[in-house]
Amino acid sequence: MAVRLLLSFIFSILLVSNSFGQEALKYRWAFQSIENIQGESLLNIDSADYFDLSNDSVFAYSLVAKDSLIAQGSWVFRNDSLIFNYTAPADTLRGYAVTVLNDSTLVINEGNVNYTFHRDPLSSSVAALPLNYDFSKGDITLAAVLRGMLGLLILIAIGFLLSSKRRKINWPLIVKGLIIQIIFALGILKVSFVRASFDWLSSKFVILLNFTRDGSEFLFGSLISDTSSLGYIFAFQVLPTVIFFSALTSLLFYWGILQKIVFAFAWVMKRTMKLSGAESLSAAGNIFLGQTESPLLVKPYIKKMTKSELLCLMSGGMATIAGGVLAAYIGFLGGEDIEQQIFFAKHLLAASVMSAPAAVVAAKLLLPETEKVNESMHIEKANIGSNALEAITNGTTEGLKLAVNVGAMLLVFIAFMAFANYLLTSIIGDIFGLNAWAAQISAGQYDSFSFQFILGYGLQPITWLMGVDWQDSALVGQLLGEKTILNEFVAYVSLGDLMSAGKFASEKSIIIATYILCGFSNFASIGIQIGGIGALAPSRKGDLSKLGFRALIAGTLASLFTAVIVGMLI
Repeated sequence: MAVRLLLSFIFSILLVSNSFGQEALKYRWAFQSIENIQGESLLNIDSADYFDLSNDSVFAYSLVAKDSLIAQGSWVFRNDSLIFNYTAPADTLRGYAVTVLNDSTLVINEGNVNYTFHRDPLSSSVAALPLNYDFSKGDITLAAVLRGMLGLLILIAIGFLLSSKRRKINWPLIVKGLIIQIIFALGILKVSFVRASFDWLSSKFVILLNFTRDGSEFLFGSLISDTSSLGYIFAFQVLPTVIFFSALTSLLFYWGILQKIVFAFAWVMKRTMKLSGAESLSAAGNIFLGQTESPLLVKPYIKKMTKSELLCLMSGGMATIAGGVLAAYIGFLGGEDIEQQIFFAKHLLAASVMSAPAAVVAAKLLLPETEKVNESMHIEKANIGSNALEAITNGTTEGLKLAVNVGAMLLVFIAFMAFANYLLTSIIGDIFGLNAWAAQISAGQYDSFSFQFILGYGLQPITWLMGVDWQDSALVGQLLGEKTILNEFVAYVSLGDLMSAGKFASEKSIIIATYILCGFSNFASIGIQIGGIGALAPSRKGDLSKLGFRALIAGTLASLFTAVIVGMLI
């Protein structure tokens, strides 16, 4: 036991010192040969033999010819050496010099023996569906926690540096908000009864959404089932869920059910984080409603809100998504596979809930409260309709507008992205030879110097800190850039495309990307909020305009807070 503790202590020090460098090795490799330095074979290789480094700091390998040996333990890459802390078949610490490492070949040396491994660059990719990743079974690794803590500290530091009143930051509130997120993430990912409850809720949510199919089949017939065209699937399967869910939300609001749920969430946030009544209601409302609908809950308060409260209202809208588009994302990412719809529903719902306190944390970092606030908490009664049928009708009309708006935005933004790629690839890339360079340094993930390539590699360090595997970090960086510059719908479309193409090397990267993209934080939302909230309180349009960019930063930070916490736990 003492030996094991000593080995673990030594290994922990090594792990902290170089967790970044080992990312380049994280694949499942196939044994090619085991030879002495004279090139003579020492052991026959079986097709079942493997050498797996794909998990965070955990290795495993099998050699059939060596009495069916199965070895496992922890690993770290340091000073061009692989250091293995074996737990099976016996506790020991061994080092191997890495002599060759590229996209397809790995050669390591121990004494007079060379071990050669091979991999197909695409063989370790995961297909989009089905995902069968049960996070409750995975251990929380030291490397993941350390990387996540570093990422969390950097995000807080960014908020601190951009704060307008650094000395006034309410640090107890910041800590409470982060603790709430961590507790919630631990619950849905690791605590069995909480996870089971959330799985049940997600499954019922998916069943509810799939009622849309009956209406779609009546209107569109075989167009929704007899085609594999992404455009048809999106238009005739995904967008109708936006309309249906908008009508359902309107009905729940008319019956008063939604207000009671929002009030319960708001009460918890007010008691735990000591927020004003308006802040609590708006933060809770954003979990279920969009960035222009949620402010209706606090309409009487907006005119007299402090600037800190106003930023909190705007940040909550940026950090979360509306129920209608949440339904669309579940349908789009989950396809027609019910299990995968439930899988993504669980994480999208979790992201929506976790982003509420995260938005408060980000807003209070950027603009701390220094004035006396109104602690009363009363939900404004909105005129949804005079009866249930009128409420459904009004909700359907609003949902149709939203669906058409989403479709139009996708058409325009994807067209502009194609235009940008034409300039970057066909002109700049060809003239300066950047296309081959981009393909080479990305190991085939990108085949040209494109808009996606620039975003991906520009934001790669940030997404790696969030917990994304290094080989996927450029792809997720691309998605984060698309979400911020264009919108989250374009980014989710890209995520679906990348999943379908099997571009990701890790399922963990897909899930973290789902959390990163879950929010309205993009430049277009600044204008939407100025117009939407400004219509409720015209006298505050000037303040809304001044706070718009800060709200965008806060919303982005909130999504990253959520992602980095989840990244530490899976």
